[in-house]
Amino acid sequence: MSGSRVLASVGLSDMVWGHASVRDPEGRGAWMKASGFGFEEIGEDRVVLVSPDGKVLRGAGSRHLEFPIHTEILARRPDVGAVVHTHAPALNAFSSLRRDLLPISHDAVPFTHPQLPRFMATGALIATRDLGRELAGGLGDAHAILMPHHGAVTVGPDIGTAVMYAVLLERACRTQLLAEAAGGICTASDEAETRFKREQIWNPGQINAGWEYLVRRAHGQ
Repeated sequence: MSGSRVLASVGLSDMVWGHASVRDPEGRGAWMKASGFGFEEIGEDRVVLVSPDGKVLRGAGSRHLEFPIHTEILARRPDVGAVVHTHAPALNAFSSLRRDLLPISHDAVPFTHPQLPRFMATGALIATRDLGRELAGGLGDAHAILMPHHGAVTVGPDIGTAVMYAVLLERACRTQLLAEAAGGICTASDEAETRFKREQIWNPGQINAGWEYLVRRAHGQ
């Protein structure tokens, strides 16, 4: 599964935790990495098909406890074809500040104006369908949601877009933390510039170009 290998190559691993999924084309649920393995260890033999009620329908291995993150978002968002959940330290550090993410770099553009949501119901595992539905509701139609004390979730029409958003969100949070540590933010793109940059810089062609680069890098090409 290229998405998992890419997430590992850009430093978004958390040992064996975190997961990426794609929608099953036959509507049976989500294909996601088996639990107990790191992103860098995932190949076709370590991917399982998980039904909305948590049954492993295909593949060898166990499912993650947090399968409802994926299945409930996919159920609520027909436009979403892939979901990524990571635990990058920059996400947790930034989300704990309860400050808006500001477009001080290109990376933040997909998540501002409107501001990306935060999930405040719990910082524990999303291990029930009820919590999964609540998370999906909090996500709304956004590209991502921060989960204070936990991590973040990003979504997209395909795995490339969902992974790119995970990469961009982590970078955006890290950049803002650097600016805050250096004395505070002095300037950021306004709403008009942010919306313009969203189409200019992060249109589907550019998102795909970034994804293809990350795939090449992950495979040493």
